[in-house]
Amino acid sequence: MKNEFDARRLDIRRFAEERGVIEATQPLSAFRRLLDEAEGRGTDEPVRWSARGELLDPGHVQPDVWLHLEASTRLTLTCQRCLQPVRVPLEVRRSFRFVRDESTAASEDEASEEDVLAESRSFDLLELAEDELLMELPLAPRHERCPVELPMTAGEAEFEATGGEKARPFEALGKLKSTRH
Repeated sequence: MKNEFDARRLDIRRFAEERGVIEATQPLSAFRRLLDEAEGRGTDEPVRWSARGELLDPGHVQPDVWLHLEASTRLTLTCQRCLQPVRVPLEVRRSFRFVRDESTAASEDEASEEDVLAESRSFDLLELAEDELLMELPLAPRHERCPVELPMTAGEAEFEATGGEKARPFEALGKLKSTRH
């Protein structure tokens, strides 16, 4: 019989030793920080995630503990060009190596290419999935092609309203200079 694992309080070593697998689909509303980024839009959008544990070199004195994570969703963000909602797909496929404590994790993480985390008997897998999805957010979300027409130059309407005359701020300074001499 396979053990049930709690994604909010996961014993990482046991999960890896038993080659555990957890997967679920939850509404976006279960991930507060992602929902904040979406400004409360799309609360029922599904967040799909799965995790698989693996113990490499199990006969070794200190075998490597690995967690393989996949997560995906779509967030409704604000397009930085037209300021209209834009749906942005997010997808994560990451693997993490776990070590005994925080100090080891910190020193090994700097020196290695893989992500290194500290082992825990009550690791929050959903928080890790949310962290990874947050790191996938684009810096400036935007549509491939915006649904509304965008003005091509700043101040076009203002120029037309002035009758086509362009303001010349330095002209007044020039007049002042010529009257002083």
